Amino acid sequence: MIIGVAKESYPGERRVALVPAVLPTLTKAGFEVHVQAGAGIEAGYPDSQYADKGAKIVAERQAVFSAADIVVQVLCYGSNDITGKEDVPLYHRDQILIGFLRPFGAAEVVQDIARAGVTSFAVELMPRTTRAQSMDALSSMATICGYKAVLVAATSHLRIFPMLTTAAGTITPARVFVIGAGVAGLQAIATARRLGAVISAYDLRPAAKEQVQSLGGRFVELPIEAKDAQDARGYARAQDEDFYRRQRELLGKVVQESDVVITAAVIPGKKSPVLVTEDMVKGMAPGSVILDLAAERGGNCELTERGKTVVKHGVTIIGAINLATGAPYHASQLYARNMTAFLTHLIKDQKLNLNLEDEIVRETLVTRGGEIVNPRVREFFALPALVTQS
Repeated sequence: MIIGVAKESYPGERRVALVPAVLPTLTKAGFEVHVQAGAGIEAGYPDSQYADKGAKIVAERQAVFSAADIVVQVLCYGSNDITGKEDVPLYHRDQILIGFLRPFGAAEVVQDIARAGVTSFAVELMPRTTRAQSMDALSSMATICGYKAVLVAATSHLRIFPMLTTAAGTITPARVFVIGAGVAGLQAIATARRLGAVISAYDLRPAAKEQVQSLGGRFVELPIEAKDAQDARGYARAQDEDFYRRQRELLGKVVQESDVVITAAVIPGKKSPVLVTEDMVKGMAPGSVILDLAAERGGNCELTERGKTVVKHGVTIIGAINLATGAPYHASQLYARNMTAFLTHLIKDQKLNLNLEDEIVRETLVTRGGEIVNPRVREFFALPALVTQS
């Protein structure tokens, strides 16, 4: 089977879906890899490195799609809402498409992919289980995002993060507050701590307390309890508005005492809860920074503007999206390892394993045979349940 790797077309995207180091594993498993010329250059992987590992370098994007049994991308149409649609005419029936698809984005986009007849897998739907850990691209990218979030916030702030004792006096450390201690939040805590900041963090899942403390952060405990704080997949559950209202009241004081606030409270398939209100922002010191990692799904801060940096009430609010592309070499490396593990799980003896008893296959499969076949996606868009999913 031929795996096609096209150059990412989303504006500013520098990652690549496969890196040269994983090609021997794929070749050993019986795959042939075709790479569009220049696909890895911006991530630090020139064509010569792919060729040295046995890949065929293809000049035209169309030729990559035409030859490929499997197309592997970082941002497929869906996640790439700017130029992604241009790839749809290049798909061919029963081609396998793997990457970030944003399956809970727009119904018409998922329908477009289905109508093209491709068998598509959304990597962001990967279950968070021990078996699937090596394939969990969402967690890999969240790790990079958490790291980059701190660096972006630090360079946007008026102060430095560490405490310094100098001949000119002592500089006190910056106070960083992280809301949402998932994968991205925990990496943000670790990175800010390494830079010398004093860290506080909050998460509605009680299990996060020990993880925050193990990284040297202070866990902010609120006298309210979430109902069913996390689902079976390990993600935070959405709560009712009364819970969020009380949560905002209690978080306000900590937000206003912080120099930098990094918000990373994301609920899959739902709009991000508003946790930082305009009134909280008004109470922050001039020059403070809020970096909103939930900006893509509406934002955790009431004043966040998706993909923009704005200054409101003297506070810089960064609506960051696609931060992982800011460290493309290692982001691509992690993603490629996830993809290689997934590909070797999906394809056995050069045949697609569509065993729906396997939750890795069942959860990530989005479209097949002209239909949206993922039950969660169909339910989200209020589509009738399919009678069979053979």
